[in-house]
Amino acid sequence: MTELAKKRPEFRNIHAFRDLPTYRLPAAGIVSILHRISGAIMFLLMPFIIWMFDASVSSEISFARFKAAFNSGLWFVPGWFVKLVALALIWAFLHHLIAGTRHLYMEVTHSLTKEFGKSSAIATLTLSIGLTVVLGAKLFGLY
Repeated sequence: MTELAKKRPEFRNIHAFRDLPTYRLPAAGIVSILHRISGAIMFLLMPFIIWMFDASVSSEISFARFKAAFNSGLWFVPGWFVKLVALALIWAFLHHLIAGTRHLYMEVTHSLTKEFGKSSAIATLTLSIGLTVVLGAKLFGLY
């Protein structure tokens, strides 16, 4: 046995509350987990997506109700909460699209090095969050 193998800790029984908060996930792992979360968000918000599409293209009256949902609210839900849900949906779509494109590019070009994985993961996080901030500013009327 080498010296390195003796110094490494062995985790046979991982304690969720003690060991997992101290574990540092690499950027590629964070992107992978967020890719799954964004897919789940888009799947769970599918009724909201269908309602938004239907209300925005059916008629002028339904489009006016659609716009009013973002300003004054929808039934018992305030307008700011509808905007937050739409913002979560915007982030989920952007992140899922960019991370999926990253995965496809890595598989097609066989760019499976550790350095490229880290740099493309950071680029994915930066792009998805940056575009979400820009579109969120537009959604909340900052420009």
